[in-house]
Amino acid sequence: MDPSALADFQATGFYQAFSLIFLSELGDKTFFIAGLLSMKTSRLVSFVGSLAALAVMTLISVAIGQVFHAVPAGLTNGLPLDDVVAVAAFTFFGLQTLRDALNSDPDNSSIDSELSDATDEVNASKTLTETTAWAQILSTFGLVFAAEFGDKSFLATIALAAAQNPFAVTSGAIAGHAAATAIAVTGGSYISRYISERVVGVISGSLFLVFALTTLLGLLGAL
Repeated sequence: MDPSALADFQATGFYQAFSLIFLSELGDKTFFIAGLLSMKTSRLVSFVGSLAALAVMTLISVAIGQVFHAVPAGLTNGLPLDDVVAVAAFTFFGLQTLRDALNSDPDNSSIDSELSDATDEVNASKTLTETTAWAQILSTFGLVFAAEFGDKSFLATIALAAAQNPFAVTSGAIAGHAAATAIAVTGGSYISRYISERVVGVISGSLFLVFALTTLLGLLGAL
């Protein structure tokens, strides 16, 4: 591949959105909800309902990010609000994720807590009592949508969309959700035993800080 073409592709935000969302979703509550529902309904129903909810959530977060992008520079004394929001959000998430990963207790994993919460929500939902596939998909949609709203991946997508191409961020985020959800419905509960919370957290936190730095450098270069 032409190096310049690769650089242009990386600059769109697709790979940033994909990598951050994919890592953020591994071992997350919605990851386990999709996995548990796939065992109680069907893999296809769980995948379609879960991904539809995550895709709609992505569109909402990208739209919010574009609101920051649309703020005229004149209102902020020439300082791009979208880049400032992105740098602040990436830095916060990066430091928080690294802190949580390095301070994680193997005997009291947050992954176990997410699995427990997901189990409670699945058992309390009406998805399992629905008699048709479409009704199960709609119920799964509502369950996953409610669990995902305000989550770290939701907020990270807002930050990405504020500073990057919205179409690239949307496609990258949905692709990341699709990859994580596919893993969840094909054996997420089993695979989660081999997910290292610390390793995933360190990689995710480092990526957040790298993207904060690159966004800051781009901001300084434009001033």
